[in-house]
Amino acid sequence: MSQHSITAAQAEWLTQQNVRDVELAFADVSGFARGKTLPAKALIKGQELRIARAVAIQTCVGEFPDYRFYGENDPDVVLRPDFATLRPVPWAKTPRAMVVCDNIDHDGSLSPLAPRSALKNILARYQARGWTPVVAPELEFYIFDAHANPDQAFQAPALRTGRRETGFDAFSFSTLNDLEGFFDDLYRACEQLGIQTDTYVHEMGPSQFEINLKHGNALELADQTFLFKYALKEIGYQHGLTVVCMAKPLPGQPGSSMHLHQSVVDGQGNNVFSQANGEASAEFFHYIGGLQQYLPHLMPLFCPSPNSFRRFVKGLAAPVNVSWGVDNRSVGIRVPVSGPEARRVENRLPGCDANAYLSLAASLGAGLLGVEEKLSPSEPAVGNVFNNADAATLPNTLDAACALMAAHDTAERLFGSEFSAAYLAVKDVELSHFHNQITPWERQYLATLS
Repeated sequence: MSQHSITAAQAEWLTQQNVRDVELAFADVSGFARGKTLPAKALIKGQELRIARAVAIQTCVGEFPDYRFYGENDPDVVLRPDFATLRPVPWAKTPRAMVVCDNIDHDGSLSPLAPRSALKNILARYQARGWTPVVAPELEFYIFDAHANPDQAFQAPALRTGRRETGFDAFSFSTLNDLEGFFDDLYRACEQLGIQTDTYVHEMGPSQFEINLKHGNALELADQTFLFKYALKEIGYQHGLTVVCMAKPLPGQPGSSMHLHQSVVDGQGNNVFSQANGEASAEFFHYIGGLQQYLPHLMPLFCPSPNSFRRFVKGLAAPVNVSWGVDNRSVGIRVPVSGPEARRVENRLPGCDANAYLSLAASLGAGLLGVEEKLSPSEPAVGNVFNNADAATLPNTLDAACALMAAHDTAERLFGSEFSAAYLAVKDVELSHFHNQITPWERQYLATLS
């Protein structure tokens, strides 16, 4: 639950810990941490901070869409702290705290441009039915040497023997031990930030890892994912490492996903996806039907950059369509084997580069539309869908994904026209910047052509 007033205990903690400043942070559409820093004493006294409304839709290249997408007069929003998220900053030398904020428009409503607003609005629709989504993100990422030159490829860090990983050392412990200092500090940071981690493993790529977060309330898990990515970067810098959440940082190697496990419980805590006799409910199948119908229209929210689509390579456990199946990792919508109380759906489309607030909002929203419209899913896939020559049905570029999103009203139905138009405007700016680049491939193969 959100908490909009600081408690006496929190104020006392800030004072006793000699906290000098507090970061008032929020995630922009790319998932980057934005905001302002306020002296702790001013926060305790209730000082209000404002920031330009447009910051929520700042592009990854630092530019902004046209004024019409955030207000011709370039207005402010209020940064309203959610004090339930007040935590120490683990990597700060001088005691500092942080708190996740909502963006509030002048009329007192949630700014529709802020990703946290999008998720809160979807969750309100669930609450109106007496339901609560339960989610669990799985995050994959690469750890590389410090990387200052974007013209150079990423390189796995040197390990105890002096060697560098070449990949496909999945589920081993040796590299986890080699990077023990980093992971020790990361886990201490997670404890301080209230991030509930679960399993962690070495993944398929060289120095690629996965850490799962424990299932829970969708807003809390989105906040935790946001803070987890922030922590990954900062702890990495402290160890002279670059931690990368790109979907595909290395050619020929597996990409990094952010699989989203999701279920729904009613007011009594019962899993909506299961009947009393343990069989799957009608709502379970309608939910899958909604994912199949609407996820393709929302692909830019799961795959937000041109690089995102490089992850979808047949045979590397990345989906190429929205088929569904039980315990099948070749499909886009997987149903893990479980008991009735844990029946859930796993959306395998998002990359780790996705904004957790937006990807959760889009996935939960698509499933809810399926329930509301009583949509039926296809027959479950059996076997490996990659063996089907016609398997790929999702857009394979960000340009195509944005065109598909613009051609349907799904995003508007879920998030409103202002957010939908602004998000596509952000992608237009980023794509224009991307298409103006000349790549090493072009220099390598085209320079000698007549």
